[in-house]
Amino acid sequence: MFRLARALSLWLALVHLPTSAFAMDEKGSLPPTEEDLFGFARDWMDPEHQAPELILLLMGLYSPPTPPPSFSETPTETEPIAPDPTETETPSETVTATDSPTVTASLTPSPSQSPTSTNTQVGVPAFVNYENAPIHPVDLSPSGQFLAVANLPDYRLMLFDVTSGTPAWVGDVPVGVDPVTARFRTDTEVWVVNHVSDSISIVELPALRVRATLETHDEPCDVVFAGNPERAFVSCSQVNELQVFDPSDLSMPPVVIPIDAEDPRALAASPDGSMVYAAIFESGNGSTLLGGGARDLSVIDFPPNVVSDPSGPYGGVNPPPNHESGFNPPLNPSNPTAPRVPLIVKKDDQGFWRDDNGTDWSPFVSGASAHLSGRVPGWDLPDRDVAIVDTSTLQVTGYSTRLMNICMSLAVNPASGKVAVVGTDGINEVRFEPVIGGRFHRVNVALTDASGGSRQVLDLNPHLIPYDATTTTLVERNKSLGDPRGIAWNSAGTRAYVTGMGSNNLVVIDSDGARAGLAPTIDVGEGPTGLALDETRDRLYVLNRFEGSISVVSVTTETELARVPFFDPTPSEIKIGRKHLYDTHKNSGLGHLACASCHVDGRMDRLAWDLGDPSGEMKDVNSVRHNLGGNFLLLVSGFEDFHPMKGPMTTQTLQDIIGHEPLHWRGDRDGLEEFNGAFKTLQAADNLLTQTEMQEFEDFLDTLTVPPNPNRNFDNTLPADLPLPGHFTTGRFGQAGLPLPNGSATRGLMIYRDAQRRIDQGAFSCVTCHTLPTGMGTDFTLPNGLTPPFVPRLIGPNGERHHALVSVDGSTNRAMKIPHLRNQFEKTGCNFTQTSNRAGFGYQHDGAIDSLERFLSEGAFDVVNDQEVADLVSLVLSFSGSELPPGDPNDLFNPPGPLSQDSHASVGKQETVSAPVEPARLVQMRNLANAGKVDLIVKGVVGGAARGAYYERAVGRFLTDLNGESLSPEDLLALSAPGVELTYTVVPFGVGRRAGIDRDLDGFGDRTEVLAGSDPTNPSDTP
Repeated sequence: MFRLARALSLWLALVHLPTSAFAMDEKGSLPPTEEDLFGFARDWMDPEHQAPELILLLMGLYSPPTPPPSFSETPTETEPIAPDPTETETPSETVTATDSPTVTASLTPSPSQSPTSTNTQVGVPAFVNYENAPIHPVDLSPSGQFLAVANLPDYRLMLFDVTSGTPAWVGDVPVGVDPVTARFRTDTEVWVVNHVSDSISIVELPALRVRATLETHDEPCDVVFAGNPERAFVSCSQVNELQVFDPSDLSMPPVVIPIDAEDPRALAASPDGSMVYAAIFESGNGSTLLGGGARDLSVIDFPPNVVSDPSGPYGGVNPPPNHESGFNPPLNPSNPTAPRVPLIVKKDDQGFWRDDNGTDWSPFVSGASAHLSGRVPGWDLPDRDVAIVDTSTLQVTGYSTRLMNICMSLAVNPASGKVAVVGTDGINEVRFEPVIGGRFHRVNVALTDASGGSRQVLDLNPHLIPYDATTTTLVERNKSLGDPRGIAWNSAGTRAYVTGMGSNNLVVIDSDGARAGLAPTIDVGEGPTGLALDETRDRLYVLNRFEGSISVVSVTTETELARVPFFDPTPSEIKIGRKHLYDTHKNSGLGHLACASCHVDGRMDRLAWDLGDPSGEMKDVNSVRHNLGGNFLLLVSGFEDFHPMKGPMTTQTLQDIIGHEPLHWRGDRDGLEEFNGAFKTLQAADNLLTQTEMQEFEDFLDTLTVPPNPNRNFDNTLPADLPLPGHFTTGRFGQAGLPLPNGSATRGLMIYRDAQRRIDQGAFSCVTCHTLPTGMGTDFTLPNGLTPPFVPRLIGPNGERHHALVSVDGSTNRAMKIPHLRNQFEKTGCNFTQTSNRAGFGYQHDGAIDSLERFLSEGAFDVVNDQEVADLVSLVLSFSGSELPPGDPNDLFNPPGPLSQDSHASVGKQETVSAPVEPARLVQMRNLANAGKVDLIVKGVVGGAARGAYYERAVGRFLTDLNGESLSPEDLLALSAPGVELTYTVVPFGVGRRAGIDRDLDGFGDRTEVLAGSDPTNPSDTP
């Protein structure tokens, strides 16, 4: 009786489940009948078939054990062929974002696979947003027939036939995580740079397959082909180098060319291929900081308070005046005396270091009195913007300098050989928000000769010069270009086209860099980045990153002719809220700046800014609104109200800030809502954001995720022997300026957590304030101030949290939020023991402490030798958040900390195999997937068709993109062979099903949809 009831219940469940939960028949053409389902269920009534398998069956994750799956194709499938050049197509020149491109010439057999305009999924959960920007995402094949587009959010390379003048979708190829660049090497080979995967996908046409994957060093950005013999030059931004590969022998290890600058990204080659140029993304702008904000020398004794030194230009007056002998705006007489703070100075064209009052501080920066600012004599900040590499010697021959702060893209004029760089510069040497509001930024183009010996920097918004006003008319504002991300020259070198990702337009400039368009701007889609010029067909193709489309522009009329959408899985909260970070026309009075001008790509510009206000008002600090020291008895005293003259503070990353309130360095903003006023004051926008818009902005920022840490091991463990190039002894334990030894982050973590030793002067462990896993202060509190347990603070009215503030960090700002430590590896490059520096700002809130090793050698820490300093430096450089031991509410010196939104170190890593021999890396990948730390997907062309698989840890098998089909790891690997390469990729946990087998997450595998004639990129079009 029980068995009958069990069978009947199962039968009722099965016949009412959607057929999408079950396998197709072996040809993938017909859904199972009710009779089939009942028979299948009856076979599963044996006692050994219990809950785990049954649950998987009902979820559609388990396939019948027989017949064995084949991962093979039906006999009707044909080998992909190249488009017939005799075929012609005359598409409408009015394709819009609501039209689907028509495909008649195809590399794949089924036009039903073409992307559609229904490319936005609402609320897709399987998406991780690193907010990486494309570098060179669009390229035209040498013959001019195909357009390659790196589809960053979909992890794919898209191919379009452009022989008609309008892109017609041909096919796409899965590549790595966050592809930022695509470049043709030949008509049949495209190299795709995968930023998060640390890899290059080499795509072969017309088969549309990845035939090889090259592993690179951290965060590759661009690739160019140059030299004789031809080599591939790849920029690796995080490690500051170029890697040079031999395309004719990929087994050869690459040559490494060190770049003495921070973050080389965009590349270009000279017309004759003899030189390669690398734009330095975070090059700096020749500004640095003079110390003046240390309060307690037993805690912070470096750098010296040179601004307060009586021998200084102002006789020790601190803060010094910014307007002749006084302040502009005038001081608020009701405020208490302003705290002593550091001062920003900038090197001018004559080499003098001056503040915003024109006062020369050169002796204290690089001259005879440099020791008074903690520097060695001759200290310098070369401000290198473009590295120049000789392709025959593979050596850097020089740098172009003093161009701008963020060098976003570059291109070589084919006629003159001059290098044109586009990017932005911050006017951070000018103090106070009322002074620089609406005018703190410039959008520039710089022209240099091939050797970097001469330079000319021009403002790409000449209509705004001399920046006397903070706002202008809508007509003038719409002429502005913001956030330039791409540049391309015509063949004659007479015109270049520059995209404005923040202004949703592009401008035309002449060979001298002056505006030269028929109209001030050319409007395109949202978020234009890369572009490719096809002069033969009078076309310019522009990738609209935020919109997921390609604008087709006529070079002759300088107007947009068509806009071709493509599939973009970016969730709606990102698409809707993104504009509040980037949109320069809506969010600024002059139309050229936005939040992203400083928070570049949701991160930082590596500059410090003094956005105080002499005429401003005090803001109170109290235990009701603020979590003062977690109510720890030794941390609750010494707080002072927030003074409006706060001094310089470095730009903070926006990654994972939502839910980690209060915000800003001092914690003086209860939540994101308190930044709304900055749209009108700092950016001079016409209006504040509405409540709805602020929620959109917050929802978008909530997606920003900390990327994989480059210093962690593959399994995300801490390194035990980390080399520390660029880190030097401080002089606390001997001679200063010597290379630090390798560090052990594992030993560093022991010191960091040691509750008996408590290296913060015997009072606290590091972890007491910088809780794990983020390094941020706790949002718990000690009710009685003395003994655990810690209890959570109540959440505020706008959902804000209350992470701890302290008053004991040695700063003259007597209330500071305890900051997280997850991006400290991004802040290296400044060191006062070295004469040549790559950055002008370092650590702590103001950037005054030049290096991590200096901070960890301060008086606050009872380290005993340079090895311990190196161990702690290694720990902080490896501080990604995840898999660090959490705090404990019952541990007085190890309180609970907030969770971290970050990524496992293995995310993105790839392995391409062409033989049924399992590399050790694949075993590691699968072990991590089995542990639920990451997802694992596989892509390849099998039987002439693109196929995908996703590792389902619950059954230890790979589910394929054909519903109901699964393979053991061994059977899947056995399919690989020369010409049938399989590429395994680690993706973030939760992303695997979408990235591997079901792009639109409609429950039907991609191959299932193709065979049924439905669209795998359209969730409303199902079999």
